[in-house]
Amino acid sequence: MKGKRAEITPTRTSIQSLRKVTIDTNQGRKKPEFEAYIGELFLRETRGDRAAATARLGSARSSCENPPVLNVLIVTFPFFALVLAGFVAARRRMLPLEAIPGLNGFVLFFALPAMLYRFGSTTPIADLLDGSVAGVYLLCALVMVAFCIALTMNDRIRWKDASLGALVAAFPNTGFMGVPLLAALLGPQSVGPVIVLIMVDMIVISSLCIALSQLDSDGSEGEGGTRAMLVAGRKALRGVVSNPMPWAILLGAAASAAQFTLPGPVEKTVWLLADSASPVALFTIGAVLARSQIQANHPMPLSDYLPVALMKLLLHPLLVLAVGVAAIQLGVPLDPFALTVMVLVAALPSASNVSLLAERLGADNGRIARIILVSTAAAFFTFSGAVALLT
Repeated sequence: MKGKRAEITPTRTSIQSLRKVTIDTNQGRKKPEFEAYIGELFLRETRGDRAAATARLGSARSSCENPPVLNVLIVTFPFFALVLAGFVAARRRMLPLEAIPGLNGFVLFFALPAMLYRFGSTTPIADLLDGSVAGVYLLCALVMVAFCIALTMNDRIRWKDASLGALVAAFPNTGFMGVPLLAALLGPQSVGPVIVLIMVDMIVISSLCIALSQLDSDGSEGEGGTRAMLVAGRKALRGVVSNPMPWAILLGAAASAAQFTLPGPVEKTVWLLADSASPVALFTIGAVLARSQIQANHPMPLSDYLPVALMKLLLHPLLVLAVGVAAIQLGVPLDPFALTVMVLVAALPSASNVSLLAERLGADNGRIARIILVSTAAAFFTFSGAVALLT
């Protein structure tokens, strides 16, 4: 309200909270007048200590004047630092390689399902059933898969390696990294579109790439390859059914639709598990990448993996942006905020669990691990740049 100052109870508010006050209350005030007002807030907080208030005002002013990219890096740094911590711990054997499957199992079967259930149950059901988001993203993912296979197949890289390379080019690390990171950057309203994209990637894209990877089996030109592809497709669908993450999403969506809440002690237990998902998952990503590098360290030309990593980080988000903008112009009811979330999901690094899948299917796990490692390391800069440009 112009001409009046909001009454604010003196509290020991953090600089971060006052940054929000600075941004939210800077409406229609001239700079000297506004800074005097914020200075009074700090003076109240420091109980009359003018020197302390002046120092804190300077700190808050410099914080508010940070370049957009720097502000984004401040948010994203802890997430990527946890990945680096896991990588160093496994490389230096502070974390035994034999312990990594246990960490992975905790994240996959306990922490992540709890987090996805919490987000699903607290997200409006309409946001979890957005056909426009699913359709646009699925189209882009299919284009990425087709393009990557066509570009990378040669005499050495056949269907199995090309298909799993396409999977890491089209399948971002949404579950382990995207959900907590985008919630921190864009708020809880970003979770609805993210959950839709997780379902598309897990049910359609991963099943398709696993099926295509079997076209080399028993001869790719004949009934043998087709039969192997069908068998692989059925196995992939069984894998989706046995994966707890889609079930957690579906249960959360059902709870949201029915406005159901868990009993108090049960809800607290689930919420505690959900709170552990983000740090443990990020640490596990780094450990898995380190183990893959240790176990598959045969020499390989850059041309085998660097182009795919660049496709993941640059081509995928640009494709989603272009198709999404075109869809909006054609009248598709795609919310611009949802499109922003989709582009940022596409800008995430490759999913780390594809390395485990490649190992199980007998593909070149060294190549897949290098793609994931390069995309994860470079995403600290490319993803942060994308956030700064779009938000």
